[in-house]
Order: sequence, then C-alpha cells, then structure tokens
Amino acid sequence: MMTYICFGTNDLIRASRFYDATLGALGHKRYPPSDESDPNIWAGWGPAEPSFWLCKPFDGGPATAGNGSMVAFEAKSWKQVDAFHSAALAQGGTSEGPPALRLQYGPDFYAAYVRDPDGNKVAAICRGFTQPQ
Repeated sequence: MMTYICFGTNDLIRASRFYDATLGALGHKRYPPSDESDPNIWAGWGPAEPSFWLCKPFDGGPATAGNGSMVAFEAKSWKQVDAFHSAALAQGGTSEGPPALRLQYGPDFYAAYVRDPDGNKVAAICRGFTQPQ
C-alpha cells in the first residue's frame, strides 16, 4: 500500500540521531548516502519499500508535526518495543505511552508511543504474543 513515509525536520542531525537509535532498536539501519540523495537534506531507513525518510521542508518553511498524525513501526518482540521506547527517551524524545499491552486494540497489541524531537508521534508495535518472550 505504501512506498515511503516522510517527516519534515528542523534539525536533520538531531532527528537522524533519534531515528538511528529508535529504528536501530527495531533492527533498521540508515541508508548510505547515494548520488540521488544529499545527506544534508535527506536521511532514510528501511528496505527499499516501504521506507521511512526525514527531510527539511522543500518550501523552506519550518517543519511542523501533524495533529492526529502518527507512524507505527513493526517490532518483532516486546524487547524491541521496550528498547525503542528507551532509545527514544535517551535521544530527547518524550513518552506518549510506555510499553504495555493495549487490550483495547486486542489481546496481543504490545506498544509504546513517543514523540520525536520535532514533535512527530511514532510508535513501536508487536503483535502475536500475549506474554513477554
């Protein structure tokens, strides 16, 4: 359904450190710079598709977080969700909900919610387990 998601940022270096840590906890690495992308403007993670990108807004205005917008990343274990949340807080993010089962979404919906340093809401979600593994 999706090929990529992109968030705007006002500080690409700070945001890249945040996502290197949080997405690294989920097993993702940043793409190496290529001829097609300027590492001073773009940073990306994930497989070719779908992927996650950061950039400075093309219009030159400030990046802003969307009210009601959120991106949720898949975690393979509860430990990855926990590590994602810890990494987010260590890199200047704020908690919007610590790691826990969210039974209102199903008996196996283990998630943590954070805001990145630009105010974007992101989550890590693990499905398929009802007990720590």
